[in-house]
Amino acid sequence: MKLNDAFKALNDPTRRDILELLKKKDLTAGEIVEKFNISGPSISHHLEILKRAGLIESEKQGQFVLYTLNTTVLDEIMGWLIKLNKK
Repeated sequence: MKLNDAFKALNDPTRRDILELLKKKDLTAGEIVEKFNISGPSISHHLEILKRAGLIESEKQGQFVLYTLNTTVLDEIMGWLIKLNKK
C-alpha cells in the first residue's frame, strides 16, 4: 500500500470532498467539475493524485472517464490506524 501517498492525498480538502462525492456514486470528470468552483485542469490534477494514491479508480467508457472510490485502500488505512491505536 502506498500509505504516504494516501495520507498526502487525504491532506487536501478538495480531494476529501471528491471522495465524499464518489462515496455516493461513480461520476465522470465532468460531473465532478460541476460540483466545484475551480477549473477542470485543477480537478484533473486532484483526480490524478487520488488515483496515484490508489484511493480512486478510473474506467474509460466511450468518450468519458468514470471515477470510482476504491474502498480497498481505505480499508487498509483503517486497519493500519486501528493497529496503531492498540499499541
